[in-house]
Amino acid sequence: MSETPVLMALHSSTEHFGVAVQDPESVADIQRVAVFNDGRGLSNTLITRVNTILPCERWSALKGLAVATGPGGFTGTRLSVVMARTLAEQLNCPLLGVSSFALMAARLHHRLPADQQGQRFWIARQLSRRGLVAGFYAFDEDDVEEIEAPHLVIEGRRISPVVQAAEDVAADVFRLLELLRQSQTRGQILTWSSVLPIYPFSPVGTS
Repeated sequence: MSETPVLMALHSSTEHFGVAVQDPESVADIQRVAVFNDGRGLSNTLITRVNTILPCERWSALKGLAVATGPGGFTGTRLSVVMARTLAEQLNCPLLGVSSFALMAARLHHRLPADQQGQRFWIARQLSRRGLVAGFYAFDEDDVEEIEAPHLVIEGRRISPVVQAAEDVAADVFRLLELLRQSQTRGQILTWSSVLPIYPFSPVGTS
């Protein structure tokens, strides 16, 4: 029997739904990533999409799950978080939750001006009629520290340096899978009950 564990990561914080899987018994690649443009129709297609990448008969073999917790749309983010929490509880397997901004941070720190490289930085997105949502990060080699989780910034608060949030679901869900692998290697204790979605219009999960 292979020692490579079956792992799965889900990302639905945007209009695109991303799935990344590590499965040593896959007839295709051991590691697979797929992105689906389902938008608000994800509530009708979520199970089918996941089943396409990891057949449901393999779900019982899962040894770890990871999910992007947002910020994102209420319905889309909630769907994947609820699915991940339910599977983790039923299968008694670890669940890692990571904000979508923290996943971006490893990509976006390169966009800082040369004289700001290596500094702590903000990732921000302006929301229509709601304000500015931002998270604060430190990046060292390939390690990201989330100093402040994404939240609505109080009007008048100055944040700097800052880069604009930019989606790449395929890259970010693959990084989420890698972070899950790393957490297992380190022997981290990951509980499903602590993983909650981040909504920019709600205090849930904000600092």
